[in-house]
Amino acid sequence: MSRYQLIVFDWDGTLMDSTSHIVNCMQQAITQLSLPPLEDTAISHIIGLGLNEAIVALYPDASLETVEHLANTYRQTWLNNPIDSPLFDHAYNLIKRLSEQNYFLGVATGKSRRGLDKVLKSTDLESYFHATRCADECHSKPHPQMIEELINYFGVTAKETLMIGDTEYDLQMAHNAGADSLAISHGAHDITTLRACQPQAIIDNLQQVEHFLNDL
Repeated sequence: MSRYQLIVFDWDGTLMDSTSHIVNCMQQAITQLSLPPLEDTAISHIIGLGLNEAIVALYPDASLETVEHLANTYRQTWLNNPIDSPLFDHAYNLIKRLSEQNYFLGVATGKSRRGLDKVLKSTDLESYFHATRCADECHSKPHPQMIEELINYFGVTAKETLMIGDTEYDLQMAHNAGADSLAISHGAHDITTLRACQPQAIIDNLQQVEHFLNDL
């Protein structure tokens, strides 16, 4: 039996193939506000942070007013965009099977509560997650608050908790909370960046999650 009782998933780039959609929405918002242009890679690298923290990372000299304006413009662009990003292959079946195996399941995401609720409903995954935390409710990753609150909610220990994510922010958050992490390479950050965070393993796709758990 796995030593983990709680499995916490990041959302964007981990369960949902939404990196390109996020980048596109941010580029639209930047263009709309006539801000200095950015490369797509710069935007993809900040996926996982809270929205305001991400914008400050992109535009460190921006005024608070500009940060708030860009955040609101991006948020409306994303919410109004009719394109629904797909789940990665095996995501739905993985979550369903882990639930059937009586794992506690959580989400810790840089999305807003409104944004997460929207995609949980559209993907029919809402009923499988027992608790979720978002960046507008907690400190942004890599601060450990999101994982710590989920650990306390479920009454487990940090060592019984596994964080699965595609960015260094996910892995650093887990480390800061004393939890283990599993990196997945199909999202926003490259393998070199992920490896530097020393996760338990790096997997290529969600189908390998069950193999990792079964091999413990």
